[in-house]
Amino acid sequence: MLMLRLQRIGRRNEAHFKMVVIEKTKGPKSQKYVDIVGSYNPKLGRVQIDEEKAKRWISQGVQPSDTVYNMLVSNGIIEGKKKNVLPHKSPVIDEEKLAREKEEAEAKALKEAEEKVAAEESEESEEAKVVAETTEETQSEASVKTEIEEVKEEVKEEASETKEEEIKTEEVTETNNEETETKKEDK
Repeated sequence: MLMLRLQRIGRRNEAHFKMVVIEKTKGPKSQKYVDIVGSYNPKLGRVQIDEEKAKRWISQGVQPSDTVYNMLVSNGIIEGKKKNVLPHKSPVIDEEKLAREKEEAEAKALKEAEEKVAAEESEESEEAKVVAETTEETQSEASVKTEIEEVKEEVKEEASETKEEEIKTEEVTETNNEETETKKEDK
């Protein structure tokens, strides 16, 4: 089976890649490629692809590697979503889903607080309400307000914790990307 993948050329700390069509079982550094489709210079971020060759080989059933597939998508040669090249190190984060979950958690916490306040108010006896109606109304309103404020503060703290977790995952992703880049450069 033929594959469209990158073949490293260039010397140490100056990586350049050829985009080649090669048998899947052959090593990436073997010079037994079928055709050269393009090149990639990571230092300059320059990708040069011969569109006609790439489309012809893909139409003949050549499977691109994930990295090459992402390059073809970003250059508009093929259509589709980019693939996550490092699925184990940096999982794909769906920001819309996180936002929805966060909103649902806030709404749930507020609803629970209101139910708790309603349950406490229903437990109070009617006799106590009649005796100290004016003083208890102001106290209960103040306690309800403080409880609602406490719940809001808890929700804000949870939201800030989730933001911190998102930031940590982004930092881990960045460090993993940097580590992989340094490993690629060291090779």
